[in-house]
Amino acid sequence: MAQSPKDLRIAILGAGMGGLTCALALAKEGFKHIEVYEYASDLGFVGAGIQMAPNMARVLDRLGVWAGIEREAVDIKETSVRVGATNGELAHVDLNYIRKTYGYPHMVGHRSSLANGLYNGCLNESAIKFHFSTNAQKVNKFGPQPSFTAVPRDGSPSCEVQADIILAADGIKSQARVEMLQRLGVDATVKDTHQAAYRIMIHKDQIKDDPELLKLINGSRVTRWIGEKRHLIAYPVSNNTIYNISTTQPDKNFAAATNATYTTRGSKSAMLDTFSDFCPMVLRMLDYVPEGEVCEWKLRVHEPLPTWIHQSVALVGDACHPTLPHMNQGAAQAIEDGAVIAVALSRLPDTKPESINKALRVYEKVRMQRAYTLVEMAAANGRAMHLGEGAAKEERDRQFAALRQGKGPVPDKWADADVQREIYGFDCTKVAEESFDDLFNQM
Repeated sequence: MAQSPKDLRIAILGAGMGGLTCALALAKEGFKHIEVYEYASDLGFVGAGIQMAPNMARVLDRLGVWAGIEREAVDIKETSVRVGATNGELAHVDLNYIRKTYGYPHMVGHRSSLANGLYNGCLNESAIKFHFSTNAQKVNKFGPQPSFTAVPRDGSPSCEVQADIILAADGIKSQARVEMLQRLGVDATVKDTHQAAYRIMIHKDQIKDDPELLKLINGSRVTRWIGEKRHLIAYPVSNNTIYNISTTQPDKNFAAATNATYTTRGSKSAMLDTFSDFCPMVLRMLDYVPEGEVCEWKLRVHEPLPTWIHQSVALVGDACHPTLPHMNQGAAQAIEDGAVIAVALSRLPDTKPESINKALRVYEKVRMQRAYTLVEMAAANGRAMHLGEGAAKEERDRQFAALRQGKGPVPDKWADADVQREIYGFDCTKVAEESFDDLFNQM
């Protein structure tokens, strides 16, 4: 048994945003033995743009990695919601108040910049060790001293890895979650949203002769074009050198079951046909994608879980609360998970398995309701933006019209000040620190 809480052996399954944040936050709290197991052969990060709201920046700043990430990002000053078919503006919201109100700006950047910032922070911590090309195939024991099977991808023999705590940040396909639910007799499954997404990045040199698109890439605005069952959201990243476009549309190309593939090589002509009734500028943007480089992602979520904890194992991020991208909070919520876990474990009074379980349940108590509220909010916002003709769309558009007169809320909840206050004003680290003793003693 570990002599002190900081001597506990912690295994983290997955090196995404949640796993990296767990590792770095725990190292900053003084934990000495943190091992991260990642299926990929390295962290040569790819991906598209990502929104970095103040609640995310606040955590990253405390971990000492925000400054480098911020240098490569774009500070968003405004957002515009537009009719996809006409490019007519439904709403314009000035976002200059965000930095002053919440202490951090709302920025957008490349996903690789965020992940590399966290990874490089981890590399500076001697307590963290990475095991790449390793599949954490199965949690064999949940506690005390939980264990899992590590399977190297190079054909080396598999082995059983034992730890004092396992943090499963292994994504929406989480094998740890499957095993945990089976042990608990819980029936909860991945849900097909019947939505898919194209993620597109246009480089500045591609549009050097297109003044209209150059203005967008040189600006500081997030724009959402909406239509029935579809939308696009776009913004500049990487110091205004890339224009990032993310779409959502009905899923027509994933015939496989929900436990199979999540991506497929897409057809450019099919993508253009999907948005054929959108305005010429949108179609021009999509047409810049080189033939053969269209990739489509299936959007999936998971039924809410009754618990994220079993004995000395905890689920993190998309393993327990995957969310649709319509509120731009998926990565932020995984990062909040990591910060809260570190606070909870750092306050362990001893190394007993019972205490570890109680501390992990404090993490769950601080995080679960907030995470699931945002999961539902994202789904609801997508439904509102995708309305077709009917009374609900008429009411939404009436709210957009009232907003243009300076009255009422923003129908696109991502840009609504009251919703932002709930999301951006929440300091997950502070809440965990202030509530830990009471919650731990109640367990």
